[in-house]
Amino acid sequence: MSRLVVISNRVAIPNARGAAGAQGGLAGALQAALKKHDGIWLGWSGEESEDPEREPHIQTNQGVTTATIDLAPQDVEEYYNGYANSTLWPLFHYRIDLTEYEREFGKGYERVNDLFANAAADLIEEDDLIWVHDYHFIPLGERLRAKGLKNKLAFFLHIPWPPTRLLVSLPYHERLVRTMLEYDLVGFQSEEWLESFLHFCRKELGADVDEETGRVSLGERTTIARAYPIGIDYDHFMAQGDTDEARQAYDSVVASTRKRISMIGVDRLDYSKGLPERMDGIARFFDRYPEKVRDLVYIQIAPPSRESIDSYQDIRETLERKTGQINGALSCVDLVPIRYVNQGHSMAELFGIYRASKIGLVTPLRDGMNLVAKEYVAAQDPEDPGVLILSRFAGAALQMQDAILINPHSADDIAHGIRQAMDMPLDERKERWERLNDSVREDNVAEWTRDIIEDLRALET
Repeated sequence: MSRLVVISNRVAIPNARGAAGAQGGLAGALQAALKKHDGIWLGWSGEESEDPEREPHIQTNQGVTTATIDLAPQDVEEYYNGYANSTLWPLFHYRIDLTEYEREFGKGYERVNDLFANAAADLIEEDDLIWVHDYHFIPLGERLRAKGLKNKLAFFLHIPWPPTRLLVSLPYHERLVRTMLEYDLVGFQSEEWLESFLHFCRKELGADVDEETGRVSLGERTTIARAYPIGIDYDHFMAQGDTDEARQAYDSVVASTRKRISMIGVDRLDYSKGLPERMDGIARFFDRYPEKVRDLVYIQIAPPSRESIDSYQDIRETLERKTGQINGALSCVDLVPIRYVNQGHSMAELFGIYRASKIGLVTPLRDGMNLVAKEYVAAQDPEDPGVLILSRFAGAALQMQDAILINPHSADDIAHGIRQAMDMPLDERKERWERLNDSVREDNVAEWTRDIIEDLRALET
């Protein structure tokens, strides 16, 4: 059986105290696949080093081999903070107003992709399957081909793919997309992102595109592009509900909200998540239904991310200001309508918090998928399930049509969705939840991983 080599920006090293898949989610699924295929996972260590050699640190834990590379401080600034997260991330999330086009960022991005291509080439064997992940390494396949590697190569994009009219604002956009056609298989989270990619290939590159099969031919290269909606590790996540940690988190929410309906939001502190717009929608709800202040409490869990980037500092300040304004206007001695928590929680704790919350509020302005929406559904009590309010611009919306779908840019739409969720009768909640839960259970991360690997193996190169 061919080995599997996974390449991504960061590597999840298995905990020496538990099984390789103990942490669940994408990391657990990839670890399980690597263990099955005797593979290796290559990525950035998260550390910085001025050492010009920077050889990979190779270790094996619980049957999973990982290889990690330190980056120079300049690489972190130009490749990670720069091109990846200040150029590609905002542009691919339709935020052209926040996109920074700096020549040095592009040079750093190319340099780090060369660094990883060199490291990977030394690790890869002739029959290995190579699976590259996300926007950090779009050109990596081309770099590997340039080194003479003829292995089957797959690439998966975890974030949205922007419309052609936005992508053409990126300098050297044609060259970047051409590098993707060096992969044999390119995967996207949804049909919408797939269609945008195929449109660019046809319109800007003049490629021969078969919309039905996803076959893209340009010159002598043929690439297959498909949609693979990612899911959660359903069984692992459900097991969290049996832990003391989950029960304690559930009891804490129920006791502290004192019979009020709790509404939960869990997001990284990122402008793509629509958090200021969400607060505007909640404020509109309380303005329209002031009597509901004593019936509803909103809990926003938003751990910080990428704090060295100015736009992320700005979003935190904006969110704190809006939260403070709502609480200042509506709080009483015995209640606060919004609880803003600026720290992360374990998966077990989140399970308990989700189950205690009768409304899940997931309103990204744009998301590749959004697994919080799926976790919220999975954690619900089948006899008294909560209601999911979901942005129609999340990739998950295509699979989760039984959620209350809203426009996250509209405060009125968010407010209406909250009222609809509060008033929804039990029978309707159960019907919606059962259909949503069936989808979440069946379209899980293990199936997703297996589908991509099997499709890659089946391709003729």
